[in-house]
Amino acid sequence: MPETLTTITDIPKTLIKRPLDWFTAEHYRHRQFCALMHGLSRAVLFEPEPIAAVVEFLRHELGRHLSDEEEDLFPLLRARARPEDEVEQVLGRLTAEHRGDMAHGHGLRLHLERCLETHTAPGLDPAAALALDAFATQELRHLALENAVVLPLAKLRLSARDLKALSRRLAARRGLQLQPEAA
Repeated sequence: MPETLTTITDIPKTLIKRPLDWFTAEHYRHRQFCALMHGLSRAVLFEPEPIAAVVEFLRHELGRHLSDEEEDLFPLLRARARPEDEVEQVLGRLTAEHRGDMAHGHGLRLHLERCLETHTAPGLDPAAALALDAFATQELRHLALENAVVLPLAKLRLSARDLKALSRRLAARRGLQLQPEAA
């Protein structure tokens, strides 16, 4: 019987030097987050570890990741995309979904924090269970679009200089210092 997922994997800090690989790894972490949320939507027994992992992800990681995309990746991609890439429709859709993610994520986080305080399984509240499940399902669709369209286009269009600048911005947002590369 497979082990139940209760945490979200960390990314090696050195991967930030390869920002598109960083985003791929981040998206994998988001898939783990979604798996935890799906599990919590069905949970009828209180287990604090997965609840705490989702709360922490919603509190710290989701907003930072959205900033990575909204403030850094998407503007670079808009600047480098060619008209035939027709990237604006996709980026516009993703940006609109990001706004909804933050609002819904905040409400879900409050519910899960209450579950932790009261030692209550998240799946016992039918409305909250539906909201957790819907959020995770929408997030998985969102990730699929980013993985299928945005990241491949970024690999095609962003220059080495763009990628270095992107690395610096991602690192700065996390308080990391990038080590200069050896000559």
